[in-house]
Amino acid sequence: MLAELCHGPAGGPAARLTEVIELTDQVVTGAADTQTAKAPIGASPDETGSEQLLSLITSSLDQDGAEDILEIPLAGKSPMADYMVVASGRSTRHVAALSENLVDRLKHEAGVASRVEGREAADWILIDAGDVIVHIFRPEVREFYQLEKMWLTTPDKAARPA
Repeated sequence: MLAELCHGPAGGPAARLTEVIELTDQVVTGAADTQTAKAPIGASPDETGSEQLLSLITSSLDQDGAEDILEIPLAGKSPMADYMVVASGRSTRHVAALSENLVDRLKHEAGVASRVEGREAADWILIDAGDVIVHIFRPEVREFYQLEKMWLTTPDKAARPA
């Protein structure tokens, strides 16, 4: 299916999707070398697992007014992360603010140094928080790429709204 998506006119949507997939791979492989997640002071390692990180991410996005927040479990589908979160912001400014606030919260509350791609245009921002990958879109861009459909197969609609 991915091969079908990647073939298309040069510079068109398929080329952009290919570029984003390559950036995602770079972020994931680069983050494996540089990222160190630290437990907050007074917390045991068991309290900072991927479920707690997922909870922090979804609550941060919700507090900041993100729309259509969706959690997608990646267990058994991809070794790059345990969860993927997809959310929408109302404008490029809102998408940028959601990502900045989330990265700050991850750093200060969970000790996670996140890698971020797409800040410049703020149409689609990817945040690699280690066990959780976050995609924040403008609604039109999210509708166009339909990233959720790539990860949700028909027999296994395991995603849940946050």
